[in-house]
Amino acid sequence: MANRILIVDDAAFMRMMIKEVLTKNGFEVVGEAENGKIALEKYKELAPDLVIMDITMPEVNGIEALKSIKAFNADAKVVMCSAMGQQAMVIEAIQSGAKDFIVKPFQADRVCEAVRKVLG
Repeated sequence: MANRILIVDDAAFMRMMIKEVLTKNGFEVVGEAENGKIALEKYKELAPDLVIMDITMPEVNGIEALKSIKAFNADAKVVMCSAMGQQAMVIEAIQSGAKDFIVKPFQADRVCEAVRKVLG
């Protein structure tokens, strides 16, 4: 069975790019969300194996959403995406339970490597 992944990013083109990379590599994208508030709702509804989440988003950012998802399910696997120069946020994300992070603009193989590593 393919691993089920939820993609969270406020930019539709980023979600599309990540989805394309994952689908090509045999992963199943079960849902998408454009902010952290929707991410939590979708997480509860879809119970994905992994979440790939942007840090900077409107309404509820990736760090807050990560904390909410981890509060709902302590075993949740979340990989964060961040632009260059967001080291402080990346550190906070890791401390809040993120399993790995991908820096934008990302390489397709790096995305797959992070996903495979986290899913073990």
